[in-house]
Amino acid sequence: MKTIALLAVAGLVAVPAFAGTPCEDVKAKIEAKLEQKGVKSYSLDVVDAKEEKPGRVVGQCDGGKKKIVYNRK
Repeated sequence: MKTIALLAVAGLVAVPAFAGTPCEDVKAKIEAKLEQKGVKSYSLDVVDAKEEKPGRVVGQCDGGKKKIVYNRK
């Protein structure tokens, strides 16, 4: 069930509308949605868009120059 909730959140969050928003704002919105869904033990990392990092990309920021990667702990 948590996987389904996470996929729903990821689908809602990975919206191009966030692409031009500062990374901390996007990350805070994603964290709020994850906590609202009851997701615990996770990490969100802001990395360069071209960088390969394990995990699921759940958002973009800084004009598409960076991405936010979700990892479950």
